Amino acid sequence: MRIAIIADIHGNLEACDAVLDHIGHQDVSGIFSLGDNVGYGPDPERVIERLKTRSVRSVLGNHEMALNRESFISWFNPMAQKAVLYTRAHLSETSLKEIRSYPKSLVFRGMRFVHGAPPASPFLYLFQISDDKLVRCLRRLNERICFAGHTHDLHIVTDDGRDLLREPLPLGDTVLSREFRYVINAGSVGQPRDGDKRAKYLIFDTETYTLSVRAVDYDRRTTAAKIRSAGLPDQYADRLL
Repeated sequence: MRIAIIADIHGNLEACDAVLDHIGHQDVSGIFSLGDNVGYGPDPERVIERLKTRSVRSVLGNHEMALNRESFISWFNPMAQKAVLYTRAHLSETSLKEIRSYPKSLVFRGMRFVHGAPPASPFLYLFQISDDKLVRCLRRLNERICFAGHTHDLHIVTDDGRDLLREPLPLGDTVLSREFRYVINAGSVGQPRDGDKRAKYLIFDTETYTLSVRAVDYDRRTTAAKIRSAGLPDQYADRLL
């Protein structure tokens, strides 16, 4: 079985459409989103509609958490707060209800899906967790593979039973070991911060244990112009260009 994993779309409709179209040609059995489908970008409503149409299963990101509980907005910096308020004002009640249905984590066929860090944090970044603490966490889980987002960077953490190795996740194919434990950061569809402006997503083959990192180009200038036109902070447009 092959599944696709996407993360951090952040209301970027052009990137979302390009990635979903690319996935549509990859013979996958399902699509999982690691959250932050909204926030920063100008098209939260249409992104949520797209994901629902494609039956994408999603977990809560920190931006969805801020929509569900207003007290969480204070955790964001002033520019991110502005994006949260814009997002909330541009979502229908149907889409807000859909977002409220997202769980903090999903488990599917021996794999765990979270936004920030295992077992189920939408807020915590992987780099905030010490090696010892992360090892203890991973070894308590029943799942050997955990997919996470939140950092907008491609990364892989490997627990081989002796050491914990943190390293960048390259484009292309990586064959995993069935004996090790992993946390795999899927990068970002809509706001990548890995030096490559293309939208990123993953495909994982559960039979061959092959992880594939895909990069998809899209019309970033259109998205950037829409961000500026919406009155959102310029930095969210600048990051795309």
